[in-house]
Amino acid sequence: MVELRQINDITTLMKWRAEVIRNVFGEEPDNSLLEANRRYYLCHIPDKTHIAFVASCDDVDCGCGAICLTDELPSPDNPSGRCAYLMNIYVREAFRNQGIAHRIVLRLLEEAKSRECGKIYLETTAEGKPVYTSLGFHDMADMMKLSNNS
Repeated sequence: MVELRQINDITTLMKWRAEVIRNVFGEEPDNSLLEANRRYYLCHIPDKTHIAFVASCDDVDCGCGAICLTDELPSPDNPSGRCAYLMNIYVREAFRNQGIAHRIVLRLLEEAKSRECGKIYLETTAEGKPVYTSLGFHDMADMMKLSNNS
């Protein structure tokens, strides 16, 4: 069974961020990049603009995901201007194809909606595209509007 828990401590966030950089970008993150990430997390976690979850299967951490909340200029399709960036959806290779990424994304979308976000922007790779497509997103190169039905 997959369990999701919100993570707020810098050590856990940095561990996952380093693993994502290593496995998604194929390179070992250098200290300056990790320090920039650390400063970002320290700056944004206290004001609740970065929300992250880790997925566990049988007490083993197997994946993670996050959203960053922000405001943009209000528009007819997003009068509040509140939006979110869905990012860092990552599942360790041994746990892929078990619906874990899907569960992480759904939980993050719930968070975005609960914070009255009208739009969500995606950060994805070709490997992640099937997850988003299965959730009803169609254009990976563009912004995605959240509806009350998804």
